[in-house]
Amino acid sequence: MVKDEKTENRPDNTAFTQQRLPAWQPILSAGIVIPGFIVIGLAFIGIGVALFVTSQGIQVFEMDYTGVESNSTCHDCIKTTQPCECTLEFPIEKLLEGPVFFYYGLSNYFQNQRQYYASRDDAQLSGDLKNFKDPYEECKPYQYDGNNKPIVPCGAVANSMFNDTFELYQRVNGLEKLVPLDGKGIAWWTDYNIKYRNPSVIPLKNAFNGTVKPIFWPVPAYELDPSDPTNNGFKNQDFLVWMRRAALPDFRKLYRRITEGDYAKGLPAGNYSLKIKYRYPVLSFNGRKKVVFSNVSWMGGKNDFLGIAYLVIGSLCIVMSIVMLIIYAKYKFPLEE
Repeated sequence: MVKDEKTENRPDNTAFTQQRLPAWQPILSAGIVIPGFIVIGLAFIGIGVALFVTSQGIQVFEMDYTGVESNSTCHDCIKTTQPCECTLEFPIEKLLEGPVFFYYGLSNYFQNQRQYYASRDDAQLSGDLKNFKDPYEECKPYQYDGNNKPIVPCGAVANSMFNDTFELYQRVNGLEKLVPLDGKGIAWWTDYNIKYRNPSVIPLKNAFNGTVKPIFWPVPAYELDPSDPTNNGFKNQDFLVWMRRAALPDFRKLYRRITEGDYAKGLPAGNYSLKIKYRYPVLSFNGRKKVVFSNVSWMGGKNDFLGIAYLVIGSLCIVMSIVMLIIYAKYKFPLEE
């Protein structure tokens, strides 16, 4: 039997294919909607209050060290292209409760710009030696150097890696006491264990034969941390933190944790000095640099907006329920309508 052309593509005449299965469709009456809005509103307000109060309890201490101000100790560093050292001295009025997280911050820096974002070689960063010799074209203009040698790691993201370094001291009885900074495990677990890999070459330096370091790097990738051989190449913690690109033009990235020795419970009140090796230029794009000391809570870092957003949505739900209650009390539409 030959099917009619008009019916051969028609689905079978069953309850499922013809959408005749029994279904429940709730009737949104005033007795359901108004209490629902009230419950949702109260829940959002409760969550918002908890988030806002918690956020207010998070301590944040930040300082700009760009050096554009004439009275800044870093002012002379912006006048030279050579590595420069400057010192920020500051007091902490009360205990900054631990664990304390030490961040560096950049402003007016668009890591989410499309060409910048794509300027990298993921195969190279996963340890593929083939891409050491022949990087992806997306890395241009940081694919090869002037002598046509491949750059490893290539691309604008890696080439622009933040390279200012910091040492923190507390002044105790006229002497400087070094505050230990812990740089282990500051990168995302997935980045360190899954996404990025070093080539299976021992010693690691041999994997980079015939390649050159990124143009603006002071040392090649296999020498990023001379004190710890396991913290080199594409598994370097600072490199991994930088390669996770920020979504907004003003951002901060984790530099170190303060969790050891006399500072395990936080930074006690007192006078401190931060010695900075100033290398990273930002004035060419009207950027600013800062350092941030902060603790965290169960909700993460300080974020007033999240609590305010919950409070606003919850309040709107309560207001809407009141408006609907007034309309219902005044008109009392029958259920059929």
